[in-house]
Amino acid sequence: MANSASGDSVVDRVVRLVEAFPQGSAWLQLAELAERADLPLSSAHRLVRQLADHGLLEVGSGGAVRLGLRLWELANRNSPTLELRRAAMPFMEDIQQVLNQNVNLAILDGWEALFVERLSRRGSVANRAQVAGRMPVHISSAGLALMSHQSKEIQADYLGQFHDPAGKMTHEGLRALLSEALKQGYSELAGVVDPDTWGIAVPILDGKRRAVAALGVVVPLSEVRLQALVPVLQTAARGIGRQLGGAQR
Repeated sequence: MANSASGDSVVDRVVRLVEAFPQGSAWLQLAELAERADLPLSSAHRLVRQLADHGLLEVGSGGAVRLGLRLWELANRNSPTLELRRAAMPFMEDIQQVLNQNVNLAILDGWEALFVERLSRRGSVANRAQVAGRMPVHISSAGLALMSHQSKEIQADYLGQFHDPAGKMTHEGLRALLSEALKQGYSELAGVVDPDTWGIAVPILDGKRRAVAALGVVVPLSEVRLQALVPVLQTAARGIGRQLGGAQR
């Protein structure tokens, strides 16, 4: 790929352009998009026009730009999480019917939990997890459930680079949370993201006992019944794991 005067490739610039859009179906004026992507206006204009020709971006009246449906189509059609979501959805729907609260499905991507599915209903408690949204491992019950089942080498790398910008979590405290989650088979965080909610998550293990995802719920802090919630989640996680194993075979 040809490089710009700054040394970045066309692919680098396209990625920055796409990543510049905020969450949701947001329209941006071209000048704002160029600024957010750290691109010259002329370069942004040229790339937007080319991407719009392929349906990856959409240009509206007045020159405003947003992500195109073609981008969503390609991402979902070829997503590596497609089988995971398909296997998990029936179990997630059953849990939501019982709890009438938020149910999340997440995978580990680097040092963050990436949420690939979420079910919620009107009247559910606040839930900061959004589909295609990320949360740091140390403030996410799903992230803790996943990291606690990684190898010692991965955990060591994670702890070695860990820093809490808020200054509330220490290395010792985080190591204790991971150890507890592994020992219990589930993780829990009370009032960390929202003061009135409790996040509980269990790992989904594949046939080789690797944690490929985490299934979690966010419930009111005043209504937590771990003795009832955890077995339901663990049973569902085992069912999802069996479904994934069957699909792989």
